[in-house]
Amino acid sequence: MIGQGSNGHTPRAPKNTQQPSLFWPQYRPPYAGEATQTPGYDLWDMERWVPEPPKSSYRSDFERDRARILHSAALRRLAAKTQVISPGDDDFIRNRLTHSLEVAQVGREFGRSLGCDPDLVDAACLSHDLGHPPFGHNGETALNEAAADIGGFEGNAQTLRLLTRLEPKKITDTGTSAGLNLTRATLDAAIKYPWRKPDAPIKSHGKPTAKFGVYDDDAEVFAWIRKGITTQRLSMEAQVMDLADDVSYCVHDVEDGIVSGMFQLGWLANPEQRARAIATTQQWYLPDTDAEVIDAALTRLESTTTWVASADGARHAHAALKDMTSQLIGRFSTAAFEATRDAYGNDPLTRHSADVIVPADTAIEIATMKGIAAHYVLSSEHRQPIYEAQREVLFELVEFLLTTEDQYLEPMYANDWQDAANDAAKKRVVIDQIASLTDNSALMWHGTLLRGTAHPTHLPTGLRN
Repeated sequence: MIGQGSNGHTPRAPKNTQQPSLFWPQYRPPYAGEATQTPGYDLWDMERWVPEPPKSSYRSDFERDRARILHSAALRRLAAKTQVISPGDDDFIRNRLTHSLEVAQVGREFGRSLGCDPDLVDAACLSHDLGHPPFGHNGETALNEAAADIGGFEGNAQTLRLLTRLEPKKITDTGTSAGLNLTRATLDAAIKYPWRKPDAPIKSHGKPTAKFGVYDDDAEVFAWIRKGITTQRLSMEAQVMDLADDVSYCVHDVEDGIVSGMFQLGWLANPEQRARAIATTQQWYLPDTDAEVIDAALTRLESTTTWVASADGARHAHAALKDMTSQLIGRFSTAAFEATRDAYGNDPLTRHSADVIVPADTAIEIATMKGIAAHYVLSSEHRQPIYEAQREVLFELVEFLLTTEDQYLEPMYANDWQDAANDAAKKRVVIDQIASLTDNSALMWHGTLLRGTAHPTHLPTGLRN
């Protein structure tokens, strides 16, 4: 009970009850373990793989999940992992960590507007890229090829593996790791592709999607997370995270490419360049969409009042770019919010009660922005030698670490190697170890272990970024 003040009156609680003063903890809602913390969630959603004793009521279960991710080593490592352009190439450009922070900000606000628990969405957004290896999607492609005989490699499946196994926080009674031991709802929200590789859905061209969210040896915890869910439908919070990811990187990758001097949006006024950018968009993101439809989406984007055709690096140019990215994020998020509310009304939309609705025109605009970045940054000819050298680093590391067994593995992974039941399990340990490395660490390991130098000299000068 609140005590009385010296004047005999009961003091008032702070007006802002969402972030109360430390002097007023009794005004904080009694969250932990209570199904009433946010409408739309119950004790089933807050259950953990390994039961934990009750803790302070001043934080909700989802706030605690968010904190565990925020304090994880895996999240810190993202600061030195490639988003689109390698860290160290330019102090301005984003890395996987800053990208994840931006996704969390977009997702938190968007999710809150739909009735999702903001800390749950925040946690999912912070964790969505934890499993990505060194060198971005290029590294993911290389490790998938190297691991083809053991089920492949996928950054999203690796994220689930980190959260439930590799990132140390909770050890079970049998001595195995339960990872961060997050709640069922948070783990479900972090799964963008809720299926194993053999269960991947068939795309319009008749082939299964290459994306998947769980390895076979993580199937038990995946089944626990998805218990009672009979479809491959993403949770509402996972859909919010997915859209926040798309919206964030489609505009920020373009901004990073412009600031890094790789292109200007005004170049798209050239018919030949425009056609090539549209073709890249079709190839990478919209294979079933006519070029004329993509061109119309690009025209709509160009007609917005904040479109920056040319940026010279001056302060006013940076301000204009920031205004453009802000307005585009608002444009895409608002369109999805309005369409979703039109479909489902104003009740809280949580867990598996609804879907995020993205209007077709908005989805094409988002894909067009992604296609612009893909054309001018990811698929540019001068970067192909960089990508080839990065893949060689990873291939050679895999072969070397398999040959030397647990001799050079970090202690946690050396223990996993010793516990591995067969050669496939041992190879998965090596893949786990390499996937945990940052860009620079991968180069350092390669230089030290295979080239006899403590410096990352394998990539030729000018090809390290």
